Amino acid sequence: MGTILLLLAIGVFAGFLNTIAGGGSLLTLPILIFLGLPTAVANGTNRVALVVQNGVAVWNFRRKGFFDWRLGLFFGIPAMIGSILGARLAIYTPDAVFNKILAFVMLVVLWLTIRPKKKKSNFVHQEHLSKKQRIIGVLGFILIGVYSGFIQAGVGFVIMAFTSTLIGMSLVKVNSIKGLVIGLCMITSLITYILHGDVRWSYGLLLAAGQGAGAWVGSNFAVNKGDKWIQRILVVTVLFMAAKLFFKF
Repeated sequence: MGTILLLLAIGVFAGFLNTIAGGGSLLTLPILIFLGLPTAVANGTNRVALVVQNGVAVWNFRRKGFFDWRLGLFFGIPAMIGSILGARLAIYTPDAVFNKILAFVMLVVLWLTIRPKKKKSNFVHQEHLSKKQRIIGVLGFILIGVYSGFIQAGVGFVIMAFTSTLIGMSLVKVNSIKGLVIGLCMITSLITYILHGDVRWSYGLLLAAGQGAGAWVGSNFAVNKGDKWIQRILVVTVLFMAAKLFFKF
């Protein structure tokens, strides 16, 4: 019963966090490892919940009339290809090596999350990308897909930074397609893990229930006063889990 409640609670918080900002897998993936799952199984199991979470987020964006299917698929298809490669790489990475890589990534993403934010720039909303932007976008999202298939934690931050900085896309449009791109990556990488037998369905479905609920709440809740509180909890939790992962072996 304790494990069920833990997974549901972590799932709700992670789904909420992923929807309003990102980094929810910095909590769910280490928790699955701490519950005794091998890293490849934890990685595959985590994606069951992420498919549901991003599906809920995309549906809610679409329900509100704020979505761009064409652009989402244009970036999502290259990312899907990369995610298959990343998933296969993760499956054959030794547990000790993967845990240390994950600990390092957690600290980097944590820094990107809490660092002082620059004043927002007013990007021009672009309906049509130039040929150069399309080439950069395809190549970039293949690499993002590899990262998503390998670890996934913090990929939302990577997508936002890449598209808004290198391509010059408005942050509003980035948020509208982020869920679809991540969801597509999760589907292809999850299939790879399933075919390899690296999914604990009972844990994955519990997380999925929690993250689906968290995504629904997060996509309907305007977070202002809660940002600092969530950030403090995230800092303490991620530092603790990163230390445990790094020194476990």
